[in-house]
Amino acid sequence: MAAHGEWHCEKRAFSKIESLARDNENMTETGCLSIIVLGASGDLAKKKTFPALFKLYQQGFLQLNDVHIFGYSRTKLHDDELRERIQGYLPVENKVSSNVSDFLQLIKYVSGTYDSREGFQELDKAISEHETSKKSREGSSRRLFYLALPPSVYPQVCKMIKTFCTNKSCLSGWTRVVLEKPFGKDLASAEDMSAQIGELFDEPQIYRIDHYLGKELVQNLVKPFSYFNLLLLSLLFLDLETLQLVLRFANRFFLPLWNRDNISNVQIVFREDFGTEGRGGYFDQYGIIRDIIQNHLLQIFCLVAMEKPVSTKPEHIRDEKVKVLQSVNPIRDEDVVLGQYRGYKDDPTVPDDSVTPTFATVVLHIHNERWEGVPFILKAGKALNSRKAEIRVQFKDVPGDIFKCSKQGRNEFVIRLQPSEAMYMKLTVKQPGLEMTATQSELDLSYRQRYQGVVIPEAYERLILDTIKGDQQHFVRRDELKAAWEIFTPLLHRIDEGDLQPLEYEPGSRGPAEADKLLEKAGYVQTHGYIWIPPTL
Repeated sequence: MAAHGEWHCEKRAFSKIESLARDNENMTETGCLSIIVLGASGDLAKKKTFPALFKLYQQGFLQLNDVHIFGYSRTKLHDDELRERIQGYLPVENKVSSNVSDFLQLIKYVSGTYDSREGFQELDKAISEHETSKKSREGSSRRLFYLALPPSVYPQVCKMIKTFCTNKSCLSGWTRVVLEKPFGKDLASAEDMSAQIGELFDEPQIYRIDHYLGKELVQNLVKPFSYFNLLLLSLLFLDLETLQLVLRFANRFFLPLWNRDNISNVQIVFREDFGTEGRGGYFDQYGIIRDIIQNHLLQIFCLVAMEKPVSTKPEHIRDEKVKVLQSVNPIRDEDVVLGQYRGYKDDPTVPDDSVTPTFATVVLHIHNERWEGVPFILKAGKALNSRKAEIRVQFKDVPGDIFKCSKQGRNEFVIRLQPSEAMYMKLTVKQPGLEMTATQSELDLSYRQRYQGVVIPEAYERLILDTIKGDQQHFVRRDELKAAWEIFTPLLHRIDEGDLQPLEYEPGSRGPAEADKLLEKAGYVQTHGYIWIPPTL
């Protein structure tokens, strides 16, 4: 009976909020905006959160007379001391410009612990005084709480926010909470965190931020009807309605090809050419799978593999992502290669007997009509021979190859996320000259060359703005988080228990040789001698 009551109450609250959102979809929010950064004195806030807010302010998305920013942390500081700490990280050439000065004056600081009634009451008092000074109509004020904090304190901080600091009415106003990953260490811990926070806030109020989803080229994967259309970038900055019309009705480049009949395999790669560099103690608690693959790369995996949503509404897009995750087969041991670079345990903060992987290649298989039999290879590692993040879609060999050009390599479509953001298609062409010689070249669309002078926003800028707008498309929903952990938790437990051991590899290498063998087993054909060179401006 109690369980039924809890379920019934949650459904009513969710429906009310969704209904309110639909009713007010086209309403202009008039209440003042308060952005509260908890953990304001920490590195994440200094290096990412406050600079992103400043960029939004510079571009006019945060108005001087509309927004106020509050910092909250345990460190005893005055307003000016926090401003001095932040100023050196603001991304401008002239640090003494009036623009910077005006922004810094928006910031007020409140000191208190994360389990302190008095601290959060003082924070609420400061926010309320700001709202009163702006003559914000009761119920119209907006409060955005950004938790730049360790996930271990999320439940207690959310309880304090709910008890003392929420907007007291919902007349076009709102209270939203932004959480940074990691969201747990396995399925049980993630579900426990979700349950605790879910008792305090409704799902539409919770924004689980994965900053990789804010990257410009990752977002191209979810634009309506795109399916990796090569013309997408040239249309990116046009009106969204025009974008939909052109992409939907004028282009068919990949729509009939995006399936198991034509694609051999898909790689999603994240490589760093440096090690843990001072954060070995933190990293050792999580490892490369929890830190990168289970969240960042799996999010991109969803966008590559999902079916076309019924509309561009965030919930419809997130519905399709969940369906993909629920279709993934359990991971087999033979589909995994782990590595740990030589010298990792020299870090004094890392245990001498650590078996935490700094490299992993994991092959996922989707059990559905579109992707049955197509391996999705997720690969991430530290201290490797290059730094890059990319999606590499490799097509099958051309049947009846009359030019005998298979030795040149397969057709591939590559989305380079970083560095040198680009999309390019590797294809076989005739080499100029009198002889009939085939060679590989590319159709290349490099972002910075094509869009000279266009500012590409940082991920945090975009995601904070989405939070203010109430757009949850690029945030992780609770059922999506659960489905993601269901895929990786059995593997992570086997690693934690020592059943799977990482192989040692040299810093500056490609990783363990066994990883290349796994790629070959999965059907990936490497092109030797071909190097993509980004065009120069």
